[in-house]
Amino acid sequence: MKKADFIWTIILLLMTGCGGNKQSADDLVVVDVTKNYPEKELMLQDFMDVEYIVLDSSDDEFLCQGEVLDVGKEIMLVRNQISDGNIFIFDRNGKGLRKINRRGQGPEEYTSITGLTLDEDRGEIFVKSFRKGIIVYDLFGNYLRNLPVREDFLYSSELQNYDREHLICGEYLLRVDENSKETQSGIIISKKDGSIMNDIRVHIEKAVNTRVNDGMIEVLLSSMVKSFIPYHDRWILTELSSDTIFSLLPDYSMTPFIARTPSIHSINPEIFLFPVLLTDRYYFMETLKREVEYTTRIIPRRKLIYDRQEKTIYRYTVYNSDYAIPKPIEFILRFSNMSNEIAYLQKLEAYELIELNEKGELKGKLKEVAANLDEDSNPVIMLVKHKR
Repeated sequence: MKKADFIWTIILLLMTGCGGNKQSADDLVVVDVTKNYPEKELMLQDFMDVEYIVLDSSDDEFLCQGEVLDVGKEIMLVRNQISDGNIFIFDRNGKGLRKINRRGQGPEEYTSITGLTLDEDRGEIFVKSFRKGIIVYDLFGNYLRNLPVREDFLYSSELQNYDREHLICGEYLLRVDENSKETQSGIIISKKDGSIMNDIRVHIEKAVNTRVNDGMIEVLLSSMVKSFIPYHDRWILTELSSDTIFSLLPDYSMTPFIARTPSIHSINPEIFLFPVLLTDRYYFMETLKREVEYTTRIIPRRKLIYDRQEKTIYRYTVYNSDYAIPKPIEFILRFSNMSNEIAYLQKLEAYELIELNEKGELKGKLKEVAANLDEDSNPVIMLVKHKR
């Protein structure tokens, strides 16, 4: 059997073996990670809504570095880059509401914040703390309960609302166990008591080593790759050791969403493929090659997009049209808690916006925002939202 035929046979077997699948082979996106695709340029505002939120700087208590932890319908949670334990609560207009800090060594305190999600409907904040499990607080920082964690599960920073009663937790993607034929990609747990409702596992040929001598690949992958991205009524699941990116459906079944070729196990050095942003029309993806050019310290990366309307794959550049000379943006998902409202966010430093505005390099909404800033202002948060 030819190699290409073998790959498609495996894909079709996967599709029929996952249960409840309505997806046909014609719907499956196949990406050749070695191919030189044509280029496409897009303007962000043509397919996404953009909102700028100026974080309140009128009170010194709310001065912060603007690292967003989660965004709800009415409030947003922000912290500093340094591990000082502060959680700043702003409303969606950027007004400072309160600051909470439960950092400490006690049973009701977190030693550090390694993951966090907001459940606005329940009025609760779930904080994953190193070696202390998941600790639940109300919106005023009052302790509510602890959720136990599994000792054999290496929790990543991904802690997201799966539904009203459950959290979905990703496992650290960058594992090295070459004897493994199955990966524990995530778990779904009860918000009430931490009990495990579902194990999310992916069968693989073997585990792929993601390390390079100085750890640069591992650091970059861990900052860019998310195990789970919400997409309509499902979650898109990425497992770096698998040739398939899956849809996790509400009944916990998995169906192929994107397939890659050649296999991750057949090329050396490996080229990883992962989604970074998904819209109704476009699937934005990246490839990253497991090698470092040690003179320039550059890791080979390529940005790819699948256009569902044209059924074509391109290399892409996306520009923000609120700059006089449209500025390319990078969809690096340092913000874990995406939703079906917010696909991406970016922190814009006040002093940089002021400088650009003085040079006449801003326009539209961003120019209006910059005109009211001073150099000591908090960062501006750019929310990129799905069009409704």
